[in-house]
Amino acid sequence: MSRWENPTLVGELVTLRPYRADDAEAAWEMVRDAETSDLTATTASFTFEQIASWCESRNDQDERLDLVIVDNATGAFVGEVVLNEYDPVGNRVNFRISLRGPAWFGRGLGTEATTLLVCYAFSHLGLATVDLAVLARNPRAIRAYEKAGFLRVRDELEDDENWVVMAIDRPTEGDSVTID
Repeated sequence: MSRWENPTLVGELVTLRPYRADDAEAAWEMVRDAETSDLTATTASFTFEQIASWCESRNDQDERLDLVIVDNATGAFVGEVVLNEYDPVGNRVNFRISLRGPAWFGRGLGTEATTLLVCYAFSHLGLATVDLAVLARNPRAIRAYEKAGFLRVRDELEDDENWVVMAIDRPTEGDSVTID
């Protein structure tokens, strides 16, 4: 398996797996959900054909991982987690997550998905740091990131939005990343 090959990671609540072509309908629903778009500051619009093509291309990317979050209880597509913007000099990546809509919020699915992927980033990819930026007006996401071990690094103002920049460094020997 190459360093950036997309794995399947199984947790108690969710499974992270590679994208499949048949994920296009659920991904289309996710990118069209108004609340999800607002909380992720997504302003772009997409066609179904663009989303279908995007789903089909996720497993052929270098230096990034795009994985579907599946709810173990129902088998439903819950959202996605991504490691992208790889910086080889700092051996770090950006993390992002998007849930399919409000029906999936507040159930611990995003926290577990975050923790699974961060643990994979350190243990299998050998990365030093995973960082992210989250809207300051999204306290639910900030709390989930903190539960997964992220620490607040700084606050930023960009495009008239307040952002919280957070990061988590690879645990030292004897430390571990756990889910609260």
